[in-house]
Parts: sequence; structure tokens; C-alpha cells
Amino acid sequence: MNPAPNSPITVLSVDDHPMFREGIASVIADEADMLLVAEATTGLQAVEAYRRVLPDVTLMDIQMPDMNGIDATIAIRKEFPNARIVVLTTYEGDVLAQRAIAAGAAGYLLKSMLRKELLATVRCVHEGRRSIPASVASGIAEHWHEGALSKREIEVLQLVAGGQSNKRIGMHLAISEETVKVHMKSILSKLNASDRTHAVTQAIERGIIDLHACGQGL
Repeated sequence: MNPAPNSPITVLSVDDHPMFREGIASVIADEADMLLVAEATTGLQAVEAYRRVLPDVTLMDIQMPDMNGIDATIAIRKEFPNARIVVLTTYEGDVLAQRAIAAGAAGYLLKSMLRKELLATVRCVHEGRRSIPASVASGIAEHWHEGALSKREIEVLQLVAGGQSNKRIGMHLAISEETVKVHMKSILSKLNASDRTHAVTQAIERGIIDLHACGQGL
């Protein structure tokens, strides 16, 4: 059913931080053409809430428990192909942005730009257009021709970020310590990183690894 003429843009807000959701609610409350119709704190709740309220636009945090925002976006759009979702994140990460766009996100918004850009982004996406910050688009272009990390290299780097030694990483992945060193050499080369710490910092900022998962599973 099509919305009535001049009806407000309905919004679903998804974030596991109460203060952040309160901030979004406060911004939207002042707008006559927008209405916050539901909130969710996890990816799974987001999928359920979407089914229940069928919002015009969903504001989806990426880092959340039980199901991250990108997986939730994929799940929602699988069931509702026309869903308009704006991914919210702390980092400009080009890899994270590419994953979000590939998942079907119509917008990508940095939390640092929230108050300034939120309303314009919601209206833009509601009109059927995409909204990606220039800095994010620039980052995607800058790293476009770089070699992507393999699945194994990402696993190694995730464990490095968790503070694990090469020996512990090798034991966890059932590979030799020498093989771990080979993977690390490749990682440093692909990321143009000077050392392990530099590689981890870049990988987190670009969205290659998940900070919340670092060190888990050991």
C-alpha cells in the first residue's frame, strides 16, 4: 500500500547504545516530515522490527551483538528487496563501505556526521537515491586496486588484533608458526603496513576485521 500524500517518512532506528538511539530520536522528533516508528538493539531484533512496522527508511548500526548490521541488512533485503537502509558506522572504512553497499545499503553515514547529515541522508534515501560521504567514496577509490586479504589472512589478522602470538595463532588455526609468519608478511605487504600494530589499526579503520570479535574463540 502506498503511503498517503505528505505522510511522514517512517524510520526504524537500530543501535545497541541507548544514548545513540536517544540522539537519533531527538533529531527526528523535531522534523514534521519524519516519524520514528520503532527501535531495535540487535541485528535479529532489527529484522523482526522491520517485518512488524515496514519502515520507509532504516538506520542500521554495523557493530551489534548476535548479528551485525551488514548481515541484518542482507536478511531484511532478502525478504524485502525494496528496503531502504542506511548503515551507520564509526569508521570511514572503505572495505566496510563496500560490504555495506554490496549488501544493498542505500546509504552510508558516519556517526561523527550524524547530526549534520542524518536528515539529509534519510530524505535522500527515501527518494530512491544513494547517499555515500565523499570521504568514504574517496577511500574506496584510493584502495580499489589493492590486493584483497584472503580469508586465512583475515583470520590471522583478527587473532593478531586480539593480542595473540604467532605460536598461539598457529595452534588455533592448526597451521605452523612459519606459515603464520608467511601470512603476516603478505598482510603487511598488501596493507602497506610497517608492523603488526599498524596493520591491525588499518584493518579496523577500513573494516577488514571486526574489533568486537578480536581474540574471541581462543
